[in-house]
Amino acid sequence: MDRGKPGSKMHILSDANGLPLVVGVSAANVHDSEGLKPMVEGHQTRHDPHNGRHFKPQRLHADKAYDRVDLRRWLHGKRIGVCIARKGIESSQRLGRRRWVIERTMSWLTGYGRLNHRYERNPRNYLAFLGLAAALCCYKRRTRRTT
Repeated sequence: MDRGKPGSKMHILSDANGLPLVVGVSAANVHDSEGLKPMVEGHQTRHDPHNGRHFKPQRLHADKAYDRVDLRRWLHGKRIGVCIARKGIESSQRLGRRRWVIERTMSWLTGYGRLNHRYERNPRNYLAFLGLAAALCCYKRRTRRTT
């Protein structure tokens, strides 16, 4: 971890189709795995009142940066299946078929000029623009699917 690294990181939790569900911002010198718990806790489950079912995430795919025992236990306690490449054991090539989904989502969000380079000094403003870009991505996907 580089304590003097300036900038920020985008954290994105998306569904299997790449639609952003939860977005977050952290400092650039914070490790990626520190942003996982707030992202999963920030995701709201849907409740179907007709048959009383809760729709919650079933499986989480992540790269080697999230390979920590405490995160695996925490996700197992929430009954979320984990598919995280293990450091030194598994190759990250196997996750490529699922990894491109989140990479495409990141590309969609950084396609907005305001997010590509960090113009906003206030992190709340940057998070607001990130949320707006995520909403626009969802809107564009919805209108493209219905027309």
